[in-house]
Amino acid sequence: MWTSGRMSNAKNLFGLGISLYFWGLMDLTTTVLSGSAGPLTDGQEDNLSDKLHQRMKRSWVWNQFFVLEEYTGTDPLYVGKLHSDMDRGDGSIKYILSGEGAGIVFTIDDTTGDIHAIQRLDREERSQYTLRAQALDRRTGRPMEPESEFIIKIQDINDNEPKFLDGPYVASVPEMSPVGTSVIQVTATDADDPTYGNSARVVYSILQGQPYFSVDSRTGLIRTALMNMDREAKEYYEVIIQAKDMGGQLGGLAGTTTVNITLSDVNDNPPRFPQKHYQMSVLESAPVSSTVGRVVAKDLDEGINAEMKYSLVDGDGLDVFDINTDPNYQVGIITVRKPLSFESKKSYTLKVEGANPHLEMRFLNLGPFRDTTTVHISVEDVDEPPVFEPSIYFVEVPEDVEIGTTIQIISAKDPDVTNNSIRYSIDRSSDPGRFFYVDITSGALMTARPLDREDISWHNITVLAMELNNPSQVGSVSVTVKVLDVNDNAPEFARFYEAFVCENAKAGQLIQTVSAIDRDDPQEGQHFYYSLAPEAANNPNFTLRDNQDNTAWILTRRSGFRQHEQSTFYLPIQISDNGRPVLSSTGTLTVHVCSCDEEGMVMSCNAEAYVLPVSLSRGALIAILACIFVLLVLVLLILSMRRQRKQPYIIDEEENIHENIVRYDDEGGGEEDTEAFDIAAMWNPREAQLVVKNRQDMLPEIESLSRYVPQACVMDNNVHNYVLAKLYEADMDLWAPPFDSLQTYMFEGNGSVAESLSSLQSVTTDSDQSYDYLTDWGPRFKKLAEMYGATDSSGALW
Repeated sequence: MWTSGRMSNAKNLFGLGISLYFWGLMDLTTTVLSGSAGPLTDGQEDNLSDKLHQRMKRSWVWNQFFVLEEYTGTDPLYVGKLHSDMDRGDGSIKYILSGEGAGIVFTIDDTTGDIHAIQRLDREERSQYTLRAQALDRRTGRPMEPESEFIIKIQDINDNEPKFLDGPYVASVPEMSPVGTSVIQVTATDADDPTYGNSARVVYSILQGQPYFSVDSRTGLIRTALMNMDREAKEYYEVIIQAKDMGGQLGGLAGTTTVNITLSDVNDNPPRFPQKHYQMSVLESAPVSSTVGRVVAKDLDEGINAEMKYSLVDGDGLDVFDINTDPNYQVGIITVRKPLSFESKKSYTLKVEGANPHLEMRFLNLGPFRDTTTVHISVEDVDEPPVFEPSIYFVEVPEDVEIGTTIQIISAKDPDVTNNSIRYSIDRSSDPGRFFYVDITSGALMTARPLDREDISWHNITVLAMELNNPSQVGSVSVTVKVLDVNDNAPEFARFYEAFVCENAKAGQLIQTVSAIDRDDPQEGQHFYYSLAPEAANNPNFTLRDNQDNTAWILTRRSGFRQHEQSTFYLPIQISDNGRPVLSSTGTLTVHVCSCDEEGMVMSCNAEAYVLPVSLSRGALIAILACIFVLLVLVLLILSMRRQRKQPYIIDEEENIHENIVRYDDEGGGEEDTEAFDIAAMWNPREAQLVVKNRQDMLPEIESLSRYVPQACVMDNNVHNYVLAKLYEADMDLWAPPFDSLQTYMFEGNGSVAESLSSLQSVTTDSDQSYDYLTDWGPRFKKLAEMYGATDSSGALW
């Protein structure tokens, strides 16, 4: 039979003089036989005696040992004692301990059965150990009793402080929150045994963060403790929370954590403009949508609560300027909405409003959440290019308009205050054919060449206007010229018509249908009239029928055509249009007489007469090529002679070029040489046609251009139109050399010892002029010195 326990327990048990037999009596052994139990009471002894007499099958004493953790002594810690009733105290029984921690944590005296702990125990690491005990015969090693288990439980002491496993904490709460608003809940954990005493009972308190926040001592819930906490005044708070075990009593262990609390923003601050007046300026040339300036309203809030929306609420520039909100920087950007003009209005005043679009109802009493400011904008003057009025021109002109006719007056003006003079011109890239000309001062747009609707029906030209004092300022306008049709083209056959008539054809038989085309485009549409030409009005062979649909039929008037009598007939047909004036042309229809079969199919139309030789002999081909070569040589020779005749004369290399002597092979005609260009014709065009003087000594190379001037231009008093007509005629004559020449001499005698020989700089008369210096110029001027220099009485030069 086993017995176990501390020494005091064993003495009490064995002092009773009874044997103990148990069968799983856990409660009893825990209470009576534990190492921490005291002496048995009378009631316990009676109860134990009753139970022992009920079952006596095993001689085990079951036990649970208790030992305190964190023993700090130097000697092994006594845990308890095992004893068998077979042990007579003579050392014949050997006790053996096995199981968890046997030999490492716990040891047993194999003679006495005393159990000791040889290592420091920590309940938080291991709360109990299960061991097995056995009693052996020391001599034979035979088990004296069956092996059985027992438990050693580690008894807790308060050796662990509470810990915040999730700390430090981060939390936020809206600013201006009411008192008692929950912020965050913190939790501390104590590793001690919560079932034993108050070692694990934690109480929370706040060490730092008052009076702004408070904490629930039991739950660790942090709440706001102060009303109207303003983020704009203080945004971040560091709160320190303490958790203490032993219910917060003196001697308990404590742990702390930090809670970083941020006040989140609410829209409790209205926007305000730091300036009540803004002064801005913009150039009048600023393009639409360009930036004029920026305004900003300050808002102490942040994020969505600081968003702004700017608008123009008043002022005299609501239709000229606009304002947009920059979403990144929350500023108002004032831009140009319409073109500006310094001459029209020099300044504008705007009233700008900035407002929060996101409002909170509980803070409306802190408003209004909007503010206004005044913006003065000055328009600065710039030198602007000329402006055309209107901004686009559309002109309709008939195609038979005379050269030099004014078709439109183009008008532009300087928008600046200075109102500089304007000079007009045409952008030649828009009028490569040079059909038009614009007067440089008046802006009169005139025709410079004949217009032909059938060639070009639309002209899109660009007229430029330049300031006289500032040529860099150039304006432009588009002029669209529509050339109107006039009836200047006669109708003609749509194609070459060739008809065939059978020898057996009957009278009234249709042999051909003809149609016509007209390059003109009358507004009422085209209508053609057909008839036989007057010389063929009584043609005995054929007749014509006008179908009144712009086509005509050619019919036979008789029968019995004979190919051998006449194989081909030529029928002239007159075609007239419906224009004003009526134009007509005559086309010829060729009719061949052919042999036909009974069904009218053409068999032969004297084809032999139309057959050409299929091939040429080698000799004929060589002769043709030789003729072509001879003609080509003649043409090149003629062109070479003409070119050689028109080349300017070259200075003879044998002559001294420093003498500046040029030989001319022809002589001028003197006063009668007016054929090259008669300047009088420009002043009096009428006399240019009446008085023409020819040179007596040679044939003029260029005939007077005035001969080709139309009568209408000659009779016109407008000299400008007359020059345009002559310019057109000169442009059309590809072989005519230029008839005008301008030579400018800026210096005379530059670099010469004699300097200038011109009399333009002479300020004295011949009698006062001294030519003595001619003697110093050397032998080349000896003759001049003799002619003009003074001589003495002996005839020698001074």
